[in-house]
Amino acid sequence: MMLMHCHELCKPVSMMIGVNLALAFVNILLKKVLNEGVDYMSVLTYRQVVSFIFMAPLACFYERKQKLEAPIICLLFLSALIGVTMSQCLFLLGLGYTSATFACAFLNMVPVFTFIMALPFGIEKVNIRSKGGKAKVLGTFVSIGGALLLVLYKGIPLTNPQSHQHLENKVTSAPATATLEKRIIGSILLIAGCILWSSWFIIQAKISKKYPCKYSSTAILSLFAAIQSALLNLIMNRNIASWIIKGKIEILTVIYAGLVGSGLCYVAMSWCVKQRGPVFTAAFTPLLQIYVAVFDFCILKEEIYMGSVAGSVLVIGGMYVLLWGKSKEGEQYIMKDTQANEQDVECQEQCPKS
Repeated sequence: MMLMHCHELCKPVSMMIGVNLALAFVNILLKKVLNEGVDYMSVLTYRQVVSFIFMAPLACFYERKQKLEAPIICLLFLSALIGVTMSQCLFLLGLGYTSATFACAFLNMVPVFTFIMALPFGIEKVNIRSKGGKAKVLGTFVSIGGALLLVLYKGIPLTNPQSHQHLENKVTSAPATATLEKRIIGSILLIAGCILWSSWFIIQAKISKKYPCKYSSTAILSLFAAIQSALLNLIMNRNIASWIIKGKIEILTVIYAGLVGSGLCYVAMSWCVKQRGPVFTAAFTPLLQIYVAVFDFCILKEEIYMGSVAGSVLVIGGMYVLLWGKSKEGEQYIMKDTQANEQDVECQEQCPKS
């Protein structure tokens, strides 16, 4: 029984580890092309177009017999708007104001936001009198404290402390307040993006129950997101030149982000949400920051600061305290169900004797 449970858990765990590694490459490539001046909304639009072109044939081949009803279409449109178009738009804007490592540090808040949002819908429950319930509340507050530390405290660079000393001795034209303002704006955008991204997990949990077609739902999601992103880009930026992508790295980024980031990764996450729930799927987000921090330092040569590390430790620590509380409460519910079933069996055995 235990071996079977481990086998069932192994597949979604390994899948989510792979998903976050793939998304780490997406974020590094996106940061690189954004630094070179490529329009973020054009990248977002093309990314969704590539995803739709790739996913549509798979949906037609594997799930062509499945019926698509109007309520599901409305849910997919809302899911695309909240979980793809707006969340990725805000994330890319925040990424432009900060670094890839800093931006991914905020993604660690996604499991906490997902848990908080799941409470009103009855997907998650908290028994404040139990150890598990107390752990959930404590973990939530610790993670929020870590997010605040990320925003308000930068600290010294850990990767190259000498550069920090050099910058302190050097008179720069940009005041410290301008850097702080840029950091706060980026943080607000990233938090808003994370809240919307968390909402996607909740919406996807509802879609998965009513329409369990992962290829079709991802293809339709990408189509809606491409249309929404294109319209938003036309409203925000009427310059036709911003739509043109020339460089090899830019084209490779769009193809990879669409094919893997918005295609295969969304299919995998939709499957995991259906199998293990939204909070479990979101719980692997901290792996993304670890991957990105390594790639960020090795490829983009970005500095890693004390504030980012300290805030990330608090966010990740709080998140896993929350998850520990969730598993503890889950064990208690299983024990109660087992005891109740045993009592029912005893009653059934005693009834004929009486």
